[in-house]
Amino acid sequence: MISVGILIFLFFDIFSQLSEPIETSLTQANFAESSLLFGVFALGISIGLLGLITFEQRFIRSAPVTNQILPPAHLAMMIATGIGLHNFSEGLAIGQAAGSGAIAFAAILIVGFGLHNATEGFGIVGPLAGAERPSWKFLGLLGLIGGGPTFIGTMIGYYFVSPAMSVLFLSLAAGALIYIIGELFRMNWRSTIKWQASWGLLAGFLFAYLTDLVLVYAGV
Repeated sequence: MISVGILIFLFFDIFSQLSEPIETSLTQANFAESSLLFGVFALGISIGLLGLITFEQRFIRSAPVTNQILPPAHLAMMIATGIGLHNFSEGLAIGQAAGSGAIAFAAILIVGFGLHNATEGFGIVGPLAGAERPSWKFLGLLGLIGGGPTFIGTMIGYYFVSPAMSVLFLSLAAGALIYIIGELFRMNWRSTIKWQASWGLLAGFLFAYLTDLVLVYAGV
């Protein structure tokens, strides 16, 4: 549930980021651009949510069993994928800063995002708590899926970036996180452990928020 708290904060953080270009174009009465960005947002969040459900039902669950819980390793993989989509957009921001010549600002972004993304690692491995101990190879794969897109996004952002691309990847991440949070709630929100689950949820949310405040204080 600490993972859930971190992911809930991350969802609201993503939503505020992807809403900004849509609202900006709307306040400037640029209805064509705002309509385009809203369409990209609707498409991205639909694919992020419904795509994971389709993938789960076709390729992960071997048989449709009522109330079947997703295996911890598969859920961790999905969390890493959702976070990777979000981190791709962060890479776009780093690359854009470097491409415009703001190398010092790009360096601050790298450090800031690195510190903040460390908390996302707890969110990825959370479902593995109490499960069979994962191998280092599997943990490395999760880290590559979650963190690798930051590097790819940086390379693309250095040469090319657009509001539509940022909105697309952020909305894909938001849709994926809606699904993931629902699965984690389903796994852990039971009447016998609601107190422990609530404390974990609160701790995860506050922990993620505090790291974000550190970035704000640092000017990131």
